[in-house]
Amino acid sequence: MPCAPHAASRGALRQRGFTLLEMMVVLVIAGLLLSLASMSLNRNPRTDLNEEAQRLALLFESAGDEAQVRARPIAWQPLDGGFRFEVHSEDGWRPLRDDLLGQRQWQGGVTGVAIDYPGSDTHPDRIVFGTESIDEPVQVTLYSATGNRATIIGTGNGRYEVR
Repeated sequence: MPCAPHAASRGALRQRGFTLLEMMVVLVIAGLLLSLASMSLNRNPRTDLNEEAQRLALLFESAGDEAQVRARPIAWQPLDGGFRFEVHSEDGWRPLRDDLLGQRQWQGGVTGVAIDYPGSDTHPDRIVFGTESIDEPVQVTLYSATGNRATIIGTGNGRYEVR
């Protein structure tokens, strides 16, 4: 009978640890999961640029609405590294400092901006949102360092879309 407890303790010892093969399988699975997670964290630069253009299109719509509510023109002006909205007052253009239309830095890798009014040869440095619900059609193109671009189209009716 003394052999039975000894055999049981040896079996318990064998079942406590992992084999080298089991450890290798776990490490391979963990490595695969980690590589999949890191691949999903790398975003597409074109997607980032389009998302920034979508944000800007929504801000344009808000600025147009705000100009009508305030009964004062509001302008959007691109800057180095960002952009700002300005309101026209008796003493000229003043930057807006609110949460929605305050100065912002570019996101999405934007490195350049072009403003075009279709049918015009001028390339202004700002867009002015008037106090009326109808404005001139405008196109704003955002450029990235990777050569991608996204164009925001305003038809003059206060709505903007990204192409």
